[in-house]
Amino acid sequence: MTRIADRFDALKREGRAALVTYLTCGDPDAASFSSILEGLPQAGADLIEVGVPFSDPMADGPAIQAAGLRALKAGMTLKGVLAIVKKFRAGDDTTPIVLMGYYNPIYRYGVAGFLADAKAAGVDGLIVVDLPPEHDDELCLPAQQAGIDFIRLATPTTDDKRLPKVLTNTAGFLYYVAIAGITGTKSATSDVVTAAVTRLKRHTKLPIAVGFGIRTAAQAADIARVADAAVVGSVLVERVASGLDKDGKATPALVESVLAHVRDLAQGVRAARRT
Repeated sequence: MTRIADRFDALKREGRAALVTYLTCGDPDAASFSSILEGLPQAGADLIEVGVPFSDPMADGPAIQAAGLRALKAGMTLKGVLAIVKKFRAGDDTTPIVLMGYYNPIYRYGVAGFLADAKAAGVDGLIVVDLPPEHDDELCLPAQQAGIDFIRLATPTTDDKRLPKVLTNTAGFLYYVAIAGITGTKSATSDVVTAAVTRLKRHTKLPIAVGFGIRTAAQAADIARVADAAVVGSVLVERVASGLDKDGKATPALVESVLAHVRDLAQGVRAARRT
Protein backbone atom coordinates (compact mmCIF):
# COMPACT_ATOMS: atom_id res chain seq x y z
CA MET A 1 0.00 0.00 0.00
CA THR A 2 1.26 3.46 -0.92
CA ARG A 3 0.54 6.70 0.91
CA ILE A 4 -1.88 7.57 -1.89
CA ALA A 5 -3.84 4.33 -1.52
CA ASP A 6 -3.79 4.64 2.27
CA ARG A 7 -5.18 8.17 2.11
CA PHE A 8 -8.00 7.33 -0.29
CA ASP A 9 -8.90 4.25 1.76
CA ALA A 10 -9.05 6.34 4.92
CA LEU A 11 -11.24 8.97 3.26
CA LYS A 12 -13.55 6.30 1.89
CA ARG A 13 -14.07 5.07 5.45
CA GLU A 14 -14.82 8.66 6.49
CA GLY A 15 -17.33 8.92 3.67
CA ARG A 16 -15.87 11.97 2.03
CA ALA A 17 -13.76 13.08 -0.93
CA ALA A 18 -10.22 14.41 -0.86
CA LEU A 19 -9.00 17.94 -1.37
CA VAL A 20 -5.94 17.91 -3.63
CA THR A 21 -3.98 21.16 -3.83
CA TYR A 22 -1.49 22.22 -6.49
CA LEU A 23 1.21 24.86 -6.20
CA THR A 24 4.37 25.46 -8.20
CA CYS A 25 7.48 24.54 -6.24
CA GLY A 26 9.71 27.49 -5.45
CA ASP A 27 7.06 30.13 -6.17
CA PRO A 28 7.80 32.88 -5.31
CA ASP A 29 10.92 31.59 -3.52
CA ALA A 30 12.01 28.37 -1.83
CA ALA A 31 11.47 29.56 1.74
CA SER A 32 7.95 30.90 1.17
CA PHE A 33 6.92 27.82 -0.76
CA SER A 34 8.27 25.53 1.97
CA SER A 35 6.24 27.42 4.57
CA ILE A 36 3.08 26.99 2.48
CA LEU A 37 3.82 23.31 1.83
CA GLU A 38 4.34 22.56 5.50
CA GLY A 39 1.06 24.29 6.37
CA LEU A 40 -1.10 22.61 3.74
CA PRO A 41 -2.01 19.39 5.63
CA GLN A 42 -3.20 21.27 8.72
CA ALA A 43 -5.14 23.65 6.46
CA GLY A 44 -7.01 20.67 5.01
CA ALA A 45 -5.11 19.41 1.97
CA ASP A 46 -5.44 15.62 1.82
CA LEU A 47 -3.01 15.14 -1.07
CA ILE A 48 -0.51 17.65 -2.41
CA GLU A 49 0.56 18.15 -6.01
CA VAL A 50 3.90 19.92 -6.27
CA GLY A 51 4.47 21.52 -9.64
CA VAL A 52 7.93 21.18 -11.14
CA PRO A 53 8.70 24.50 -12.88
CA PHE A 54 9.51 24.22 -16.58
CA SER A 55 10.29 26.86 -19.18
CA ASP A 56 7.77 25.57 -21.76
CA PRO A 57 4.60 24.54 -19.85
CA MET A 58 2.32 23.95 -22.83
CA ALA A 59 -0.68 22.61 -20.88
CA ASP A 60 -0.75 25.41 -18.31
CA GLY A 61 -2.64 28.68 -18.31
CA PRO A 62 -1.19 32.14 -17.67
CA ALA A 63 -1.24 31.92 -13.86
CA ILE A 64 0.76 28.69 -13.64
CA GLN A 65 3.06 29.73 -16.47
CA ALA A 66 3.88 32.91 -14.54
CA ALA A 67 4.42 30.90 -11.36
CA GLY A 68 6.88 28.63 -13.13
CA LEU A 69 8.82 31.58 -14.45
CA ARG A 70 8.96 33.15 -10.97
CA ALA A 71 10.23 29.87 -9.52
CA LEU A 72 12.86 29.43 -12.22
CA LYS A 73 13.99 33.03 -11.80
CA ALA A 74 14.35 32.38 -8.07
CA GLY A 75 16.65 29.47 -8.85
CA MET A 76 14.38 26.44 -8.46
CA THR A 77 15.57 23.21 -10.07
CA LEU A 78 14.40 19.62 -10.03
CA LYS A 79 17.07 18.86 -7.41
CA GLY A 80 15.68 21.77 -5.41
CA VAL A 81 12.15 20.37 -5.70
CA LEU A 82 13.30 17.03 -4.26
CA ALA A 83 15.16 18.78 -1.47
CA ILE A 84 12.01 20.67 -0.46
CA VAL A 85 9.94 17.45 -0.52
CA LYS A 86 12.57 15.73 1.64
CA LYS A 87 12.43 18.58 4.14
CA PHE A 88 8.63 18.31 4.23
CA ARG A 89 8.85 14.55 4.78
CA ALA A 90 10.96 15.08 7.89
CA GLY A 91 7.86 16.49 9.58
CA ASP A 92 5.06 14.66 7.75
CA ASP A 93 5.27 10.99 6.84
CA THR A 94 1.63 10.48 5.85
CA THR A 95 0.44 13.19 3.43
CA PRO A 96 0.88 11.99 -0.17
CA ILE A 97 3.09 14.11 -2.42
CA VAL A 98 2.70 13.97 -6.19
CA LEU A 99 5.10 15.76 -8.53
CA MET A 100 3.39 17.24 -11.56
CA GLY A 101 5.10 18.56 -14.63
CA TYR A 102 6.80 17.69 -17.89
CA TYR A 103 9.23 15.01 -18.99
CA ASN A 104 12.12 17.23 -20.10
CA PRO A 105 13.50 18.06 -16.62
CA ILE A 106 13.33 14.37 -15.63
CA TYR A 107 15.01 13.29 -18.87
CA ARG A 108 17.82 15.79 -18.33
CA TYR A 109 18.21 14.65 -14.72
CA GLY A 110 18.37 11.00 -15.82
CA VAL A 111 15.40 8.70 -15.23
CA ALA A 112 17.11 6.16 -12.99
CA GLY A 113 18.79 8.76 -10.83
CA PHE A 114 15.65 10.84 -10.61
CA LEU A 115 13.48 7.92 -9.51
CA ALA A 116 16.00 6.86 -6.87
CA ASP A 117 16.26 10.41 -5.52
CA ALA A 118 12.49 11.00 -5.70
CA LYS A 119 11.76 7.80 -3.77
CA ALA A 120 14.38 8.71 -1.16
CA ALA A 121 12.88 12.19 -0.81
CA GLY A 122 9.40 10.79 -0.16
CA VAL A 123 7.64 11.35 -3.49
CA ASP A 124 4.58 9.11 -3.87
CA GLY A 125 3.39 9.77 -7.40
CA LEU A 126 4.13 11.43 -10.73
CA ILE A 127 1.91 13.23 -13.21
CA VAL A 128 3.83 13.87 -16.42
CA VAL A 129 1.47 15.60 -18.79
CA ASP A 130 3.44 15.10 -22.02
CA LEU A 131 4.14 11.35 -21.77
CA PRO A 132 1.29 9.31 -23.32
CA PRO A 133 0.84 5.57 -22.63
CA GLU A 134 2.73 4.73 -25.81
CA HIS A 135 5.90 5.82 -23.98
CA ASP A 136 5.38 3.85 -20.77
CA ASP A 137 8.78 2.20 -21.07
CA GLU A 138 10.52 5.56 -20.66
CA LEU A 139 9.22 6.53 -17.22
CA CYS A 140 5.90 4.98 -16.20
CA LEU A 141 7.08 1.39 -15.82
CA PRO A 142 10.42 2.30 -14.21
CA ALA A 143 8.54 4.56 -11.77
CA GLN A 144 6.22 1.77 -10.73
CA GLN A 145 9.17 -0.58 -10.30
CA ALA A 146 10.67 2.05 -7.99
CA GLY A 147 7.46 2.16 -5.93
CA ILE A 148 6.17 5.47 -7.27
CA ASP A 149 2.62 5.67 -8.66
CA PHE A 150 2.28 6.95 -12.22
CA ILE A 151 -0.95 8.94 -12.42
CA ARG A 152 -2.56 9.51 -15.78
CA LEU A 153 -4.83 12.24 -17.12
CA ALA A 154 -8.16 11.64 -18.84
CA THR A 155 -10.03 14.42 -20.63
CA PRO A 156 -13.48 14.99 -22.15
CA THR A 157 -12.02 13.74 -25.46
CA THR A 158 -10.80 10.43 -23.97
CA ASP A 159 -13.47 8.15 -25.42
CA ASP A 160 -14.28 4.55 -24.47
CA LYS A 161 -11.93 3.25 -27.15
CA ARG A 162 -8.94 5.24 -25.84
CA LEU A 163 -9.68 4.98 -22.12
CA PRO A 164 -8.45 1.37 -21.57
CA LYS A 165 -5.07 2.38 -23.01
CA VAL A 166 -4.93 5.41 -20.72
CA LEU A 167 -5.73 3.22 -17.71
CA THR A 168 -3.06 0.64 -18.52
CA ASN A 169 -0.30 0.96 -15.89
CA THR A 170 -2.05 3.89 -14.22
CA ALA A 171 -1.81 3.82 -10.42
CA GLY A 172 -2.78 5.94 -7.41
CA PHE A 173 -5.74 7.71 -8.98
CA LEU A 174 -7.04 8.86 -12.34
CA TYR A 175 -6.97 12.63 -12.83
CA TYR A 176 -9.95 13.74 -14.90
CA VAL A 177 -9.39 17.09 -16.58
CA ALA A 178 -12.92 18.44 -16.59
CA ILE A 179 -12.46 20.86 -19.48
CA ALA A 180 -10.59 20.78 -22.76
CA GLY A 181 -7.89 23.43 -22.80
CA ILE A 182 -5.29 24.97 -20.54
CA THR A 183 -5.44 25.25 -16.77
CA GLY A 184 -7.31 27.96 -14.91
CA THR A 185 -9.49 29.25 -17.74
CA LYS A 186 -13.01 27.85 -17.20
CA SER A 187 -14.90 25.12 -15.35
CA ALA A 188 -17.35 22.35 -16.20
CA THR A 189 -20.91 22.07 -14.89
CA SER A 190 -21.65 19.54 -12.17
CA ASP A 191 -23.98 17.59 -14.49
CA VAL A 192 -21.20 17.15 -17.04
CA VAL A 193 -18.73 16.11 -14.34
CA THR A 194 -21.22 13.64 -12.84
CA ALA A 195 -21.74 11.97 -16.20
CA ALA A 196 -18.00 11.81 -16.82
CA VAL A 197 -17.19 10.33 -13.41
CA THR A 198 -19.96 7.75 -13.81
CA ARG A 199 -18.50 6.70 -17.16
CA LEU A 200 -14.94 6.51 -15.84
CA LYS A 201 -15.98 4.37 -12.87
CA ARG A 202 -17.35 1.78 -15.28
CA HIS A 203 -13.77 1.31 -16.51
CA THR A 204 -11.66 1.49 -13.35
CA LYS A 205 -11.68 0.98 -9.59
CA LEU A 206 -9.08 3.73 -9.15
CA PRO A 207 -10.21 6.89 -7.32
CA ILE A 208 -11.28 9.65 -9.71
CA ALA A 209 -9.90 13.11 -9.02
CA VAL A 210 -11.43 16.02 -10.93
CA GLY A 211 -9.61 19.26 -11.61
CA PHE A 212 -9.25 22.33 -13.84
CA GLY A 213 -11.47 25.31 -13.11
CA ILE A 214 -12.29 24.79 -9.40
CA ARG A 215 -11.90 28.10 -7.60
CA THR A 216 -14.38 28.30 -4.72
CA ALA A 217 -15.48 26.17 -1.79
CA ALA A 218 -18.90 25.76 -3.42
CA GLN A 219 -17.35 24.49 -6.67
CA ALA A 220 -15.09 22.13 -4.72
CA ALA A 221 -18.13 20.82 -2.85
CA ASP A 222 -19.98 20.17 -6.11
CA ILE A 223 -17.07 18.03 -7.32
CA ALA A 224 -16.65 16.30 -3.95
CA ARG A 225 -20.25 15.07 -4.07
CA VAL A 226 -19.61 12.98 -7.18
CA ALA A 227 -15.84 12.38 -7.42
CA ASP A 228 -13.26 10.94 -5.07
CA ALA A 229 -11.22 14.14 -5.05
CA ALA A 230 -11.37 17.79 -6.05
CA VAL A 231 -8.12 19.25 -7.39
CA VAL A 232 -7.51 22.98 -6.97
CA GLY A 233 -4.51 24.76 -8.45
CA SER A 234 -4.76 27.97 -10.44
CA VAL A 235 -6.66 29.96 -7.82
CA LEU A 236 -4.03 29.09 -5.21
CA VAL A 237 -1.25 30.08 -7.59
CA GLU A 238 -3.09 33.37 -8.11
CA ARG A 239 -3.16 33.83 -4.33
CA VAL A 240 0.61 33.58 -4.34
CA ALA A 241 0.84 36.19 -7.09
CA SER A 242 -1.48 38.56 -5.23
CA GLY A 243 0.77 38.30 -2.17
CA LEU A 244 3.82 39.77 -3.91
CA ASP A 245 5.08 43.30 -3.43
CA LYS A 246 5.97 45.70 -6.26
CA ASP A 247 9.38 44.05 -6.59
CA GLY A 248 7.88 40.57 -6.90
CA LYS A 249 8.93 39.51 -3.41
CA ALA A 250 6.73 37.70 -0.89
CA THR A 251 4.87 39.91 1.55
CA PRO A 252 4.41 38.82 5.18
CA ALA A 253 0.74 38.01 4.45
CA LEU A 254 1.38 35.70 1.49
CA VAL A 255 1.63 32.33 3.23
CA GLU A 256 -1.42 32.86 5.41
CA SER A 257 -3.46 34.12 2.45
CA VAL A 258 -2.87 30.88 0.55
CA LEU A 259 -3.52 28.66 3.57
CA ALA A 260 -6.71 30.56 4.41
CA HIS A 261 -8.09 29.80 0.97
CA VAL A 262 -7.15 26.14 1.39
CA ARG A 263 -9.03 26.04 4.70
CA ASP A 264 -12.09 27.47 2.99
CA LEU A 265 -11.89 24.90 0.19
CA ALA A 266 -11.41 22.09 2.71
CA GLN A 267 -14.54 23.10 4.58
CA GLY A 268 -16.48 22.90 1.32
CA VAL A 269 -15.13 19.45 0.51
CA ARG A 270 -15.76 18.11 4.00
CA ALA A 271 -19.33 19.39 4.09
CA ALA A 272 -20.20 18.27 0.56
CA ARG A 273 -21.73 14.89 1.37
CA ARG A 274 -23.45 16.09 4.52
CA THR A 275 -25.70 18.44 2.58
